[in-house]
Order: sequence, then C-alpha cells, then structure tokens
Amino acid sequence: MLIIVQNLPVPFDRRVWLECQALVVRGYRVSVICPRGPGDPSFRRLDGVEIHTYRPAPEADGLAGFAWEFAYSWLRTALLSLDVRRRRRFDVLQACNPPDTYWLLARLWRASGVAFVFDHHDLNPELFRSRFGEPASWDRRLEHRALLWLERRSFRAADHIISTNASYKAIAMSRGGRRDAEVTVVRSGPDTDAMRPIYPDSPRPQNEISLVYVGIMGPQDGVDQILLVMDELVHHRGRSEVTATLLGFGSCLDSLRARSHDLGLAAHVFFTGRVDRAQLAEHLSRADIGLCPDLKTPLNDVSTMNKTMEYMAYALPTVAFDLVETRVTGGDTVLYAPSGDIEAFSDLVEALIDDPMRRADLGLAARDRVRDVLDWRPQAEAYVGVFDGLTGHGRTGPAVPERSGTALVDAQGRRFVDLSDPEALRRFTIARAQPAAQPSSAVPNRGIGELWEIQP
Repeated sequence: MLIIVQNLPVPFDRRVWLECQALVVRGYRVSVICPRGPGDPSFRRLDGVEIHTYRPAPEADGLAGFAWEFAYSWLRTALLSLDVRRRRRFDVLQACNPPDTYWLLARLWRASGVAFVFDHHDLNPELFRSRFGEPASWDRRLEHRALLWLERRSFRAADHIISTNASYKAIAMSRGGRRDAEVTVVRSGPDTDAMRPIYPDSPRPQNEISLVYVGIMGPQDGVDQILLVMDELVHHRGRSEVTATLLGFGSCLDSLRARSHDLGLAAHVFFTGRVDRAQLAEHLSRADIGLCPDLKTPLNDVSTMNKTMEYMAYALPTVAFDLVETRVTGGDTVLYAPSGDIEAFSDLVEALIDDPMRRADLGLAARDRVRDVLDWRPQAEAYVGVFDGLTGHGRTGPAVPERSGTALVDAQGRRFVDLSDPEALRRFTIARAQPAAQPSSAVPNRGIGELWEIQP
C-alpha cells in the first residue's frame, strides 16, 4: 500500500496513522508520502510503516501561491512514489485530500496495475465557499468550478471511495455519481483503549478552571472565537480563575497570539504549538472543558471534528457551536450554542464552571458514547475491508490488536485512570488531579452530600 498525504505530516495526522496501523496488523506492507514536519527525517521506519517525506512548500498566499504549492507538492510526491516503487512494488495507492489533485498520479500508476482509493477528508468546494463566500465574480466562479471539476475527477478515478461521515458519502454519490456500494464510511474515531485519561504529571491548580482546544489553527477553524469567549469570561464576567490552553499550529497561530495580547489575555491564554501524543494526553487529562469553536459554514456543518471525539475519549465535557455533524458525533453529551453567539457559548462554559457535578456527568457520558458508538475498532474493520476487497488479501484477524488487559501506566510511566472503577473515574473527572496530590480535596456529591476523596 502507498498512502499519500499533503496537508499534515505522518504520524501527526492521527486518522492516517490509525489507518496505517490497521493495515500493518492485517499483514499489509505500508509506505507513506507526506510533507516533512519539524525535526522529521527524509525517511524512517516507524511501527512497521515506511515514511517518505519532502520539504513542504512555503505557506500559500493567493491563487498563484496555492497553484504553486499544489504543483510543487504533486511533483515531489510523484518523484517519491518512484523511490517507493524502486524499494518494493505497491498494489494500491490511497490519496487523502486536500487537495483533489492526486487522481492524475493514480491514473499514471494504473498502467502498472495499481488500484486507487480516494480517502475523502475534506470538501474543497465547500472550503472555498466557507473562506471566500458564495462566488459572485467571474474569477471566483471559475475557481469554484475548477475545484468541483477536480473533485469529480477524484471521485470518478477511484476504484473505491472512503468517506469520513454520511454527509460526505452523500456528496460522493450525488456530485461524484458513485453507487452506494462504491463508497464506504470510515469515521475518524479514536482508539479508546489507547486514548484514555491519565493522572497528569502537572494537574491544574485547585482554584483554576482549565479550558482546552486542540487542532489546526486556520482561517476556517474559528479559534479566534475562543479569544472572544475568554475576553467575555475574564474581563466582562470577572472569571479570573479561567485559563485556556490552545494546542496545535496553523497559518493563523501568530495572528492569534497577537490578538490574545491585544485583548489583555496573556495571563489566561496559552499557546503550545505542535504537540505529540504524550503531550496531548497530559493536556486533555488536566483540562476541565473542551472547546469546539468551529463556526457554521458550508464545510464545517457537514465535517466531523476529530477534536470533539478526542475530548470525549478523555471524559471531557465539551461546548461547541451547533453543527450538523458535531451533533452526530456528540449527541446529548455535548452542549451546543448557536453559531457565532459568544454570549450563549460563554453562558454554557460558565454553567459548567459552576457545576462540577454536571461536568462529571457529561464527561462520563461522553466517554461511554465514544467507546460504545465512535471507537476506531469497528471503523478499522470497515477500512481494511476496502483493501481486502480490492486485493483479495485473505489474512484474517482483527484490524486493531486485541489487548490482553488494561494497562496500568502509559509509555511515559503516568498512571491511567481505572476505567473499570466508576467512582475513581468520577472523582477524576471532578478533580483532574493526581490521586495523591490533593488528599483532602472534597467536592459534594449531588443529592447525598458525600465527599469525593482523591485517593490512590
């Protein structure tokens, strides 16, 4: 298998890395071509996957900049695909969009008997409309039509399409003209056996409420809305105990830092930049409330937000703007505000700040939902099934390895919260602390007034 990714390095792209691991477990040999992340080598083998990287193009600016970025990345990927082929033959090429340009490379490799799977991550025509509005001028209409044309080429060149949710599948069938059997939904669910709460090394102070955001910081991601919410909470409602930690990077990171400073939030808002999986576990385990600031746009409304499921995996209550697919993900375990309504969003956050028991209830319900409904394990079976069908590969067994038992500590030696002990998990969701860090910490249990002691 050869998997192509352009918008994120691997294994930083969690969905693609889970896909790679599922294929490896089932006996496939997997190579990846992707842009090089900070400190990454040009080639490495990691957990059975060969990763080939190229230096990413400079940040695009304007139509000419995007055209250069796409052309440069396409050519570097095409050359690296020849290197992969020299190492070993590959039978299937999987391209993950954006952009919708690798159908042409797939057609070139088809002459060598290589099948093409289109892993449909983003709706580029909807992204265009979300960033620039409905195309009105002739040049904007031309650009939008070009994106639709590229998308159709990807849909029609594919031997099979993988969609991240039912909304994307409907578009593959309507705009791409594909039949139901030619499109498989594979949601980006987390592996909840691996992604679960730990007792953090640095628990948040007892008198602090910690909000968290994890994800890309681009123009369409709405991270600026978090700054407006923090301004409302800290400066207009006097919630000086509230902090927000924003994990991730993107083209808007520098401007967001500057905006935070201008709003006088330097003591309350912290930017970490890129984080690895160990750091992600630390931050999501110490936070009290997860934030989904994505505004209702043609793209966001029908896209699945990975961060929502990651918050749920760590038993975090979440506040989000009301989007179609976010409701599919979170159900009644997430609190929803009308898109762009900063006061309503702040009201929901403040209500959770003042009610630790409700935070615990929502966090526990979210953890149950992500484990029972959204877990990666059944998604992995559907994903690998696509390749089994194309190649006739007959190896049996689970696409995610079975675990013999629940681990007590993670790779960094931090203790996992005991998910089999409901009281321990509930105590943790209230305190977000090391079990021995606050031996006298007490929070009243709703209804019976008992004290929740933080114990080993």
